[in-house]
Amino acid sequence: MTSASFPIPNLPQLNLPKVVIVGAGFAGLKLARSLKGGPFQVILLDKNNFHQFQPLFYQVATAGLEPSAISFPIRKIFQSTRNVTFRMAEVVSVDQKKNRLFTDIGYLDYDFLVLAMGADTNYFGAKNIEYFASPMKTVSEALYIRNKIISNYERAISIEKVEERKTLMNVVIVGGGPTGVELAGAMAELRNNVFPKDYPELSFKNMKVVLIEAGPSLLGAMSQESQSHALQYLQQLGVEVYLSTRVLDYDGKEVQIEGKEPIKTETLLWAAGIKPNAIEGFHPEQYSGNRRMLVNTYNQLIGSERIFVLGDQCLMAEESQPKGHPQVAQVAIQQAKNLSVNLKNTITGKPLIPFRYKDLGSMATVGRKLAVVDLPFVKFQGVLAWLTWLFVHLMAILGVKNKLFIFLDWSWNYLSFDPSLRLLIKPKYVRASERKGLIEEKSIN
Repeated sequence: MTSASFPIPNLPQLNLPKVVIVGAGFAGLKLARSLKGGPFQVILLDKNNFHQFQPLFYQVATAGLEPSAISFPIRKIFQSTRNVTFRMAEVVSVDQKKNRLFTDIGYLDYDFLVLAMGADTNYFGAKNIEYFASPMKTVSEALYIRNKIISNYERAISIEKVEERKTLMNVVIVGGGPTGVELAGAMAELRNNVFPKDYPELSFKNMKVVLIEAGPSLLGAMSQESQSHALQYLQQLGVEVYLSTRVLDYDGKEVQIEGKEPIKTETLLWAAGIKPNAIEGFHPEQYSGNRRMLVNTYNQLIGSERIFVLGDQCLMAEESQPKGHPQVAQVAIQQAKNLSVNLKNTITGKPLIPFRYKDLGSMATVGRKLAVVDLPFVKFQGVLAWLTWLFVHLMAILGVKNKLFIFLDWSWNYLSFDPSLRLLIKPKYVRASERKGLIEEKSIN
């Protein structure tokens, strides 16, 4: 991708300090909303024209929610906001000396630049896995997984030999964090309660749902109590959980696993790690060893007074967090709120406020009526944890309409245990590459 050599056209000309925000995830969107009507001209850039609610991607992938229910148009948020402008663009590089940002639709100059670009899937250098596995970092990828799973069962029902069906029916999930645990639980419930009604000709005793975690426990950032309950819940649902186990290779048909027999599957879902997104124009000393950008306690990039970095993309080393804060939504949101105050302080001459993370707790759902919750003052599991998880995520969704749709979907799924979104909707053209970076397209006909 190359940058355009002309200024971005048709940008409003306001006589205000210009704050350019790259990324409309949790951090970027929170910052832009916090600066609405303030003393800045805010330009928000993102490669999509919608905000994606990542914690519920797995429900799109397992036919629990429509993609539109967890996506919200960015322009709608700022329709009546004079000082905030959105442009759909991919950022290419930055010139720190000129305070200039280059994108695929042109360049623009900034007074303050805020990078909130989030993170992408980390395959840890495993090229075959990167090519054949299915990640889940965008709504598009979640929808691709849904189509892939349903398509596999439509194909399996026409295959006579049981052994040949297994490759299509088995699902292997790599990564024992919240995403992997939630995916495994949802897939097990589909296998146990939904797919047998849709495909009575298939024996779902032959379908494996396997969760593989390289570490010694699931949900490594949560309490031991929550870890043990999550493992217990998954095993009750019939998920095979492999702990302290590494995936060695995958050829699209068979997963090679350290110390265990290979597993035949055409569906390997990768939720094992993330790596920060990056653009060109920064110096090696501005990065940590894991490529997160080094910032001070004000989220200010080391070596630059006018650039700030938020969320998954930054590393703020403190005595209590020597390896940086956890790469979760709450950190990004709290950093954005703190930065909005500090940006206003910079132009009023007030002192900057150091960022202090307040851990509000963590949670994960394992299935219907099964969840684990760690709050700073209490830990609990089961039905109450599940209801708490539902309430927190419902309140975090943008838009009254989205909240209503999700509430209705969840209510119906709970009462009927039969989600109605198992539609296989194929585009006219299928991407030859499963991920971003379109290589070629070929007709499905």
